[in-house]
Amino acid sequence: MSTEVAQLHQKLVDRLERTGALCTEPWRRAVESVPWHEFLRDGFFRRVPNAFPAAWRPVLESSADWIQGCYADESLVTQIANTIVPADIRGEVRREPSSSSTLPSLVMRMLEELRVEPGATVLEIGTGTGYSTALLCARLGDDFVTSVEYYEAVSARAQTALARVRMYPTLVTGDGLLGFAKGAPYDRIIATCGVRMVPSEWVEQTRPGGEILTTAGGWLGASELAPLTVHDDGTASGPLLGGRVSFMLARTQLPPALGLLPDLSAGEERETVMGAGALDDWTSRFVVQSVVPDGQRLTMERDGRQEDVLIDVESGSWAALYREDGRWTVRQGGPGALWDVAEDQLGRWHAAGAPGLERFTLRVTPEGQTYSW
Repeated sequence: MSTEVAQLHQKLVDRLERTGALCTEPWRRAVESVPWHEFLRDGFFRRVPNAFPAAWRPVLESSADWIQGCYADESLVTQIANTIVPADIRGEVRREPSSSSTLPSLVMRMLEELRVEPGATVLEIGTGTGYSTALLCARLGDDFVTSVEYYEAVSARAQTALARVRMYPTLVTGDGLLGFAKGAPYDRIIATCGVRMVPSEWVEQTRPGGEILTTAGGWLGASELAPLTVHDDGTASGPLLGGRVSFMLARTQLPPALGLLPDLSAGEERETVMGAGALDDWTSRFVVQSVVPDGQRLTMERDGRQEDVLIDVESGSWAALYREDGRWTVRQGGPGALWDVAEDQLGRWHAAGAPGLERFTLRVTPEGQTYSW
């Protein structure tokens, strides 16, 4: 490791400690032993400033700012549109990211929250670049770490990077939402992707008393870390940690395309005290999302005014909100009254004093999942 890289590495370690992301000596030793840049040799993408729609420009190992980027405390996009990597692009690309290297402070916050000790077995959902996999190996040993990655090419690149630092955990290509039953039961499962619904397979594959650390979110875009303890009865529960943590949703839990919209001029109208601002605020959006898990939001101009639309593609239910003369009106159609459900839950939440998400609890059972506060 060159002097420049060593200095950048140490500066990052010091920053992680100073901000409280890195708290314990065993994890400090792990971070110091694993060179971050080895997992970004294939480059990454930087967002082009002020571009709309979003555009991305490749930063390759030959770029002057590559090594500084490797040791910055920021998330780095490493794959776009499921297949495009930095070496494929000359110029810019305007597609959606599909894989990334998580910002170091969040990686360390999650690993510290995992509360592992030597001898613990860990299943990681989402190998990505392989860096967090390497930290787990450095802390626990290769034989205690299994990592599942959806994309075969991403898994192959991670395997190459891990081999460069002489680490050989069990790497699996497949749907991480199914876990990896062959290696079960695990003491810990950690997911580096967001999930809309916590899979029952994760609960089944975790030892009673073990924990699942995942980001619980949904199609309205609000999400939080949730450490869930698995119980003897096959359920799991735990608090949300707060802090507005966001990950890309697991590939098989992405929302369906909206397609052809229903006739939004139909339906029944009524006045509502809960306006579209509930979909702008992170916490209240999470509250709505908890009871309307299939809802997606779009904003459109209709009849000379802006309408915020909540739509469930699967059921065909929808609700359109607009403000006129200082009052909010909702128009609803389809088999279910989406905004009635959302408004009822928001009312209960406000009646309880609008508690923060750190006072929420997520409970997962074989029948599904529920939030309470």
